[in-house]
Amino acid sequence: MAATMTPVEPTHGYEPGYRALLRSGELRERVRVAAAQLTECRLCPRACAVNRLAGELGFCGMGAEVVLYKPKVHLGEEPPISGTRGSGILFFSGCTMACVFCQNFPMSHWRSGHVLSPATLARAMLYLQRRGAHNINLVTATHFLPRVLEALHLAARQGLHLPIVYNSSGYQSLETLRLLEGVVDVYLPDFKYADAELARRYSATPDYPGVCLAALREMYRQVGDLQLDEEGIARRGLLVRHLVLPGALQNTERVLSTIARELSPNVHMSLMSQYLPIWEARRFPELMRRVTEEEYHQALALLDRYGLENGWVQELG
Repeated sequence: MAATMTPVEPTHGYEPGYRALLRSGELRERVRVAAAQLTECRLCPRACAVNRLAGELGFCGMGAEVVLYKPKVHLGEEPPISGTRGSGILFFSGCTMACVFCQNFPMSHWRSGHVLSPATLARAMLYLQRRGAHNINLVTATHFLPRVLEALHLAARQGLHLPIVYNSSGYQSLETLRLLEGVVDVYLPDFKYADAELARRYSATPDYPGVCLAALREMYRQVGDLQLDEEGIARRGLLVRHLVLPGALQNTERVLSTIARELSPNVHMSLMSQYLPIWEARRFPELMRRVTEEEYHQALALLDRYGLENGWVQELG
């Protein structure tokens, strides 16, 4: 990805927030509060209220136990996330959205993966740390949050000290985000849609624009602007992703203008060109092509128009 950003002051001697919560006993309390939600699940904005401990399934289609697609040291994220040694990614199965163009459909829609206990998930976190990863990158973890927090508590007690990156669709409830305050160091959400009709049509989430904006405000309140260490690795802050869709520049403009107006022009953005017409995109003729060079150049110009100077842009193609 090509960088276009304003320099950020590095941080020195940074300790991930969950280490302090571990010492105070607050991390254990967060595990307890999150676990109580499994009997009437409201972890995501759909608030299905199913008893997952009794085997009931909500929109995400997942039970109470973690299903992990795979742990991986990944070099394909934004530069401050992947760095030189890679991001320690944990790909969780299932999803609270239903994007027809999902690039991770084997895990999100097919729900492929392996059931893990919190203890085994903790070992996966420690394995990624031993592999030299810069961080632990939780990808679509919301619906498994009680078990993820339990695993984090176990791993922290065994010496985990990497920052936590919370990599999500942006479709988050405020109650769940507040459980993550002080636990998550770097929020890496999408802001997919500012257009409710596109959100309904392509992702079955007509309430996405308002829900996502409220979530981004809460994330920004918790962690603020992106901060990098002396190696250029993210240690704390918010980095928002937006995928440019074919024929949807008006949506992109509304997303970028909303961020500049409702959050701050200082927010770090990752503008992505990697859209592919896969999964169920064939149901929508307008989605059956890549983004054109002209469309992407117009999207890049919108970053300048709204003063969003911090962040990264993905090279077309």
